[in-house]
Amino acid sequence: MLLKKKGFQLCMAFVLGLIVMLLPRPEGERFKITGDEDHAVLAVAGDNFTLDTTNKSLIKGYVLKKTDLEKSPKLSYRYLQETARGIDPTIEVHYVDGLPPKAHRFLAMLVTLVFLFVVEPIPLEITAVLIGVLLVALGITDVKNAWAPYMNPVVVFIMCCLIFAVSLDKAGLTRRMGYYIVKKAGTSVTRFTFIICIGLGIGSSFMHDAAACSIGLITMIPLMRAAGIDPHTNTAKFMMMSLPFACSAGGMGSLIGGGRCMASAAFLYEFTGGKFEITFLDWIKYAMPAAVITVPLVVVILYFLYRPDPKYQLPRFDDEIGPWTAMEKRTLTIIGIMFLLWLTKGFHGLDYSITGMVGVAALVVFGIMKWEDISENLEWGTALFIFGGGISMGLAMDSSGAAQFFANLVFPHIEGKGWIVLFVGMGVFGALVTNVMANVAAAAMILPIAIPMAQLEGINPIILALCLGMATSFAYLLVIGCPPNAIAYSYRYFKSSDLTKAGLVVMPILLLTLVLVAASWWKILGLV
Repeated sequence: MLLKKKGFQLCMAFVLGLIVMLLPRPEGERFKITGDEDHAVLAVAGDNFTLDTTNKSLIKGYVLKKTDLEKSPKLSYRYLQETARGIDPTIEVHYVDGLPPKAHRFLAMLVTLVFLFVVEPIPLEITAVLIGVLLVALGITDVKNAWAPYMNPVVVFIMCCLIFAVSLDKAGLTRRMGYYIVKKAGTSVTRFTFIICIGLGIGSSFMHDAAACSIGLITMIPLMRAAGIDPHTNTAKFMMMSLPFACSAGGMGSLIGGGRCMASAAFLYEFTGGKFEITFLDWIKYAMPAAVITVPLVVVILYFLYRPDPKYQLPRFDDEIGPWTAMEKRTLTIIGIMFLLWLTKGFHGLDYSITGMVGVAALVVFGIMKWEDISENLEWGTALFIFGGGISMGLAMDSSGAAQFFANLVFPHIEGKGWIVLFVGMGVFGALVTNVMANVAAAAMILPIAIPMAQLEGINPIILALCLGMATSFAYLLVIGCPPNAIAYSYRYFKSSDLTKAGLVVMPILLLTLVLVAASWWKILGLV
């Protein structure tokens, strides 16, 4: 069939990108001027521009708006930029409601890459490498900024999680964990999946969701193999997607569940000058009920979407597992110390990647693993290329102005309509955009726009910070959306398109659940 041929799919990806590139680029009517305290640019261009006082961004500067497009066809970003340079080279001109040329090229690239990620005519690792290539070839960013994210600290952290999972398997701890779960759940695939996903999903609130997902997957896979569950079957899809989805949802339960929560709280404090703060216990009070509800809910949804075949039964473990071995104890001690260091990052300040690599070194030094164990069992392509490429694309989306363009399109439509409309709009936008850009970058982009809007309407900005940190937990549309997705995909039990299909169903249901929790639980607490 023509639609399934690799050559046709690659041509379609190219054509889609070309169509976007050929579409007219909106120049916009408003431009932000920064570094011009005396309004010198306004004084020169005042015949053709007026001062726009509706600007609510926290970035210092002022906004000029075109007065008459027909009589002044020359009025554009370039005109203002040349005017600014003639006055003072340090003055900068930014698009407000227009699409910068770099952003236009980025969107063409994004359409092509998303198509390749979903349809998968070539390995995702190769598609991810093309991100860096296209960013440079299209002049969106330079070589250094294109490739540096492929060794971002988050990429190193994911490597650590994968290596820890390999060490747990080698030491026999995953077999022990599987033994205890099967003893409780029996041989039922469905019961086993619910127990491990709910347990690690809620646990993700107090450990990084990527680490929790890695532990669960390495426990689950040997049992799946023993049960004869083949890749790409509905049973495999149900098991292998339920865990990353549950861990991502559970990660919103506390500030340490994922970087998105901590980033939202930190940006709230910074952007409001310290007037509003969410403490560790505050976040748990507001967010944990949503985590407790959405974790089992996501497994239920995936159960009906990819109903497992009841013919598959997990091994019974008739023999006792035996006493703890010295290797198991050493492995558990080292990884336990690593989890403790990750939990206390706020006190010692060491990045997850640094403490994680200390743990990797300790596993080798104490004889638990050899380098060959790491090099032969680690899915390098997942961490280095797939997730690294996703970070590179997300940073370029921000720096090119594409993310800001979409934000400026969305937020004016939800302004002045009450907290729940602002909550829904920001939640949907945040959940969508975090599939292609880092959640920290999403928080840095969205909150400066949304917080002033909330304050002008008398809405508590804490609501928005909570919304953003929680909604960006639902990055279920692309493999590159979040670390658990990428880690689960690395075992090749499902296709990228399977994850997208599931995400299109799961994401709106969980967002609706989040709104209902906010409208009920937060009302009881007096937040709304």
